[in-house]
Amino acid sequence: MHAGRLFLIRHGDTAWSDTGQHTGRTDLPLTPRGEARAAGLKERLSDETFARVFTSPLLRARRSCELAGFASRAELNDCLYEWDYGQYEGRTSDEIHRERPGWNLFLDGVPGGETIEQVAARADRFVALVRGIEGDVAAFSSGHIIRMIAARWLGLEPPQARLFYSGTASMSVLAYEHGQPVVKLWNEQRE
Repeated sequence: MHAGRLFLIRHGDTAWSDTGQHTGRTDLPLTPRGEARAAGLKERLSDETFARVFTSPLLRARRSCELAGFASRAELNDCLYEWDYGQYEGRTSDEIHRERPGWNLFLDGVPGGETIEQVAARADRFVALVRGIEGDVAAFSSGHIIRMIAARWLGLEPPQARLFYSGTASMSVLAYEHGQPVVKLWNEQRE
């Protein structure tokens, strides 16, 4: 069993994260504030030694990884893509709620995009990969897939991923205690 820690690092701010628009596969750059906040990750992670570093192929995660000082070591991993929001790409939750009151991504899914089962399967593949690595691992990605990875790390059902909020430029740490998967740190953010 993997005895190391998994650092889940969400990308810095983008124009759509600032407005609350669902950003799945749209490949947006970081805003100037997002660049500054991602660069702030470098100091926070400077004392850590990672056996491997992974990043989503999307620009916002790759750039955050670069600004944090790990570009030369980063491996692209398709499991770290954000949820494919289908017809809800670029729309805010408020807009969606006007059409579907009470809608919840983790319970109701999205039309024309990935199902919750598909997203959970990607998270499961990534967790299995990490558990096969000796030492600590860093992963740069996006909010909803980070939440799903956390739920699956803990053995929770996919809809329970809704319980884990992940803000921009945040760092979360999953680990083990007495052989059991735990959340060691969640959603640490600095301005």
